[in-house]
Amino acid sequence: MRRMDSTTTGFIVETLTRSIVEHRLQPGAKLVEQTLADQFGVSRTLIRQALFKLSQNGLIRKEPARGAFVAAPSMAEAKQVFDVRRMLEAGMTQAFIRQATPQQINALKDHIAEESAAVMRGDIPGRTVLLGDFHVRMAQLMGNEVLAHMLMDLLSRCALITLMYQSAGAAEHSHEEHAAIVQALEARDEARALLLMDEHLRNVEASLTLGPKANANANANAKP
Repeated sequence: MRRMDSTTTGFIVETLTRSIVEHRLQPGAKLVEQTLADQFGVSRTLIRQALFKLSQNGLIRKEPARGAFVAAPSMAEAKQVFDVRRMLEAGMTQAFIRQATPQQINALKDHIAEESAAVMRGDIPGRTVLLGDFHVRMAQLMGNEVLAHMLMDLLSRCALITLMYQSAGAAEHSHEEHAAIVQALEARDEARALLLMDEHLRNVEASLTLGPKANANANANAKP
């Protein structure tokens, strides 16, 4: 974390958000105001403002007399996040396929290539960011910055959820599903693109839901 202009909070929010999304700040980690103030070279007042914004975004929780902590979303919250994403992204997929240019399709293909490289090298923070950014990238290519920011907020929460519940196999499967969605977009197959996007989000949610159960079963069956 580098020093910044003490008259702004945006950089603090952005930097802490990225640290959470990239899993450098783990769910449940305590955020100490004075420590953050020293790291950023700003007042505790600005840190409080940034933490308030992060709490509004659902990335941290503030507990009376205890302080601020990186949020640890429940499965119930995860379900709500994916419910909202399915509603938003169905409309986005439909709009994208109706207006996408070959250049925009190629931009998504380039993103898919970056995902593949991150998955292959086992880059957990990198793949998490890229898998989420695929959806934001679609909104940005459409020129819809409002939708892009809404998705960024939702995906920031999803980063915490995937950190807690997603396996490496599920991440690789998500990448493969992204590639199939791009193929459908390029073929201008609207019905298939909508189906694949819906299945993709449902599959991610299902893998997260099953994650803790699978781990519990593995632990139960493990030999001493």
